[in-house]
Amino acid sequence: MELLLFILSAYGLTQILCYGKILDNWRPTTGKLGELFQCSMCTGFWVGVFLGGIDPFTGLFSLSSNFVDIFLLGTISSGTSYILDKLVADDGIQLKKGG
Repeated sequence: MELLLFILSAYGLTQILCYGKILDNWRPTTGKLGELFQCSMCTGFWVGVFLGGIDPFTGLFSLSSNFVDIFLLGTISSGTSYILDKLVADDGIQLKKGG
């Protein structure tokens, strides 16, 4: 259950950072930071690292906070944020058949 809460928290924060209108005036649009904030996989990784780092200070989830675990939480966040970003759009779930 804690991992699910972590994934949903990471996805939500990644979406806000990448697409939230409230951040339009502050979100970088050029350079390396601009590239970072246009990519849910990249932003998702750093969101996961951030959430892993602040985990000892929250009551939402209690995951291990050593360096390797925080790195792995970043990879979990990156992958799940990217998948959910591609699966869910503003107009609902995107089901597209290849072809």
